[in-house]
Amino acid sequence: MAIDARPQQASSARELERIKTYVRELKRQETEPICAYIRDVGALVDHVRQRVQSMPSASRLFYAMKANSEEEVLRALAPVAHGFEVASLGEVVKARRVSADLPIIFGGPGKTESELRGALDQQVMLIHVESLHELRKLQAIAAERGTVASVLLRVNLKGPLPEATLAMGGRPTQFGIDEALLPQVMEQIAGMPHIRVEGFHFHSLSNNLDAAQHVKLVQYYCRIAREWAQRYRFPLRYLNAGGGIGVNYADLEQQFDWPHFVDGLAAVLRRELLPETTLLFECGRYMTASSGYYATEVLDVKVNHGRTYAIVRGGTHHFRLPVSWGHSHPFAVVRIEEWPYPYDRPGVQGEPYTVAGQLCTPKDVLASGSAADEVRVGDVLVFRYAGAYGWAISHHDFLSHPHPRHVYLYE
Repeated sequence: MAIDARPQQASSARELERIKTYVRELKRQETEPICAYIRDVGALVDHVRQRVQSMPSASRLFYAMKANSEEEVLRALAPVAHGFEVASLGEVVKARRVSADLPIIFGGPGKTESELRGALDQQVMLIHVESLHELRKLQAIAAERGTVASVLLRVNLKGPLPEATLAMGGRPTQFGIDEALLPQVMEQIAGMPHIRVEGFHFHSLSNNLDAAQHVKLVQYYCRIAREWAQRYRFPLRYLNAGGGIGVNYADLEQQFDWPHFVDGLAAVLRRELLPETTLLFECGRYMTASSGYYATEVLDVKVNHGRTYAIVRGGTHHFRLPVSWGHSHPFAVVRIEEWPYPYDRPGVQGEPYTVAGQLCTPKDVLASGSAADEVRVGDVLVFRYAGAYGWAISHHDFLSHPHPRHVYLYE
């Protein structure tokens, strides 16, 4: 299924106008300043379905729950994605709450014995083993139960790998098995009858925006996995290429070129993938970011030492992504014309300003250098592409401010 980027951009503009209309209606209903996460579930499902349907036949697209594990999101994606990728037993439980038989793959460093037992109890499809110690621990647990655990070996490749916002491989990190140790690990596995190695997991980077480089990366994965499977003489049933497909927060109109990626991927898989191998992807941010919005009302506009600030109802305790990534997050202004108060309405027009929240820290900043035509107290800022790593990673109860409203739009 081919995907044309131009209709996607037009659809995104329509969705934003729909969200603005909803915010104006919400403002008319509320007596307190607005603060809400708004998720367009219909747009989410359409986006993910199109990506899943366009994948080459030898590949599968899993949803990485860490990006957004809200039950409404999981219920929407369970019938659409090929499965869920989890990174804790808590996420396994959430996944099983929405589906008793959805395929689950379980990764992450530092799994406890309880998590490994729980993974076997919940019949996860694959466990991504991150060290020789974790492998031995799983072997002992599976032996106690008289079962065989299916695993992928997560390997920290030496590279070279493409540049990306976050790197989990090609350098010292806590993730995976050092490529140099693989011969030792494979020798140990020969004496582990309760472990079945199904393939490899290479999640080396995050937020890559270059589709052509991502195709080359998968090609590299395919070649090295095939070589190792032949060297160590086991069937390569699965190769997990991780996630890593990014979102361009700096320019929302220039996103990852998915059509180019799937076209190139199909050609690579025809050449490089063994017939018995299924290629797995585990994407989170790319799947949920674009359909989520964080709407927050301007409480004050003031100048301090020559810099203008718009203070909003909320902040990084609700939406930590901007400060955690060190970027100025894109937003749109919803103008609210009503001003029922007897005092002047502060605002800023045609000048750069910083959007800050209510917390008692100078790091509570969502955007800086913004220069909209006009922003006034009582207007609402709608932060776009806020559907991933927003609420899920935020320190919700710092200063005990109220939580935002959570809204799910299905039509």
